[in-house]
Amino acid sequence: MIVRKQTNGELVLIGQTDHSRLVGQLAAHWGNEHFAKPAPYNSMVRAATFHDYGWLRYETSPLINPETGEPYNFLQVPLGSAQINSYQWSLDWMAGIDHYAGLIVSMHRTGLWKNRYDLMTNSSGYNLRQMSLDVHEFVDRNERWQEHARQSYDAEQLRTNYQLMQVWDLLGLYFCCQELYEDSVEPVPVDYSGNSIQLRMRPSSPREVTFEPYPFDRRPLKIHLAAKRLPRIAFESTEDFQSEYFKSPNDLLSFELT
Repeated sequence: MIVRKQTNGELVLIGQTDHSRLVGQLAAHWGNEHFAKPAPYNSMVRAATFHDYGWLRYETSPLINPETGEPYNFLQVPLGSAQINSYQWSLDWMAGIDHYAGLIVSMHRTGLWKNRYDLMTNSSGYNLRQMSLDVHEFVDRNERWQEHARQSYDAEQLRTNYQLMQVWDLLGLYFCCQELYEDSVEPVPVDYSGNSIQLRMRPSSPREVTFEPYPFDRRPLKIHLAAKRLPRIAFESTEDFQSEYFKSPNDLLSFELT
């Protein structure tokens, strides 16, 4: 869960599954005369849309930090066996539906503990740092599966698609984690021949951002993000927080990309 503290004392909460669906919107519209359309298209959009569904179980019972009374942000959630098992469930679930999408999502999940396999130059704020023994075993097990699975596919295309998944994930976090600000992502593949560029984002209003160069198939492109707003930041108990969370109406944040 992405937790944003507002200056007026409110919380904006965005589920990782909601972030995931936003990323799927970006992937679905990726590609124009300057950027190659994702290939295989359906598998890549499917991977992007459901890449964070390993958080689905946690979102049924989100927690607070008992020391502060505040809900955990996604990078601070205690990583126990239940969450690791949920990650594994989501990877197996996706691979059972779409083998290629499952491979991309599996690489994405393990890559978060490996600095995104050193393919992105400005993603350090959203990488996982500590690896317990359980996490080491999880990563090793899934990387062995990936090594076998990748033999069925073109290596350069797979590498490019993994990198595109990182770009889309970082763009999703750009919209989810704070108000819009000037930023960039690189390297961003423009084709399947190894060519890449820096992608720059510059907000022109609180809900409109200019991309240079523009990577999407519609101008402008409208995207939507589900969120919840809570009237306070700290809670007396997990039950208190969950009650407020479930009662809170769903909000829809809309953005225009130009």
